[in-house]
Amino acid sequence: MSSILAGLFERHSDYKRLENELETSGFENSDYIVYLTEDHHQSQYMASVEIKDNEQAQKAQYVFHQNSVLKTYIFENMNIGQASYSNVKKYIDARSKAEIHNSPDVKKKSQHSGMDSEVKF
Repeated sequence: MSSILAGLFERHSDYKRLENELETSGFENSDYIVYLTEDHHQSQYMASVEIKDNEQAQKAQYVFHQNSVLKTYIFENMNIGQASYSNVKKYIDARSKAEIHNSPDVKKKSQHSGMDSEVKF
């Protein structure tokens, strides 16, 4: 069964360029979805590509990285018909909540043995 590679892209990246590069890489128009808001020139956008094997996954990831992707997600056992915006966003939200995010640097005091033979009376 196929999988979905979804990506979140930076504000300044061009979704038309992404579409052209996906089609140049061998993906059909029916193999991907670009999710846009009404003010798509000012906001981030998301895209999903249906991948069937590792070769297609590598091609799609390469195109995503060439177009300023911020983060990618792979959803296995999903086809492009199931990749509605609300469905993909729901899975991304669930994964984000499950991730362990980096915590700020914490300084730890090392354990010491107290007074030892170096202390003179």
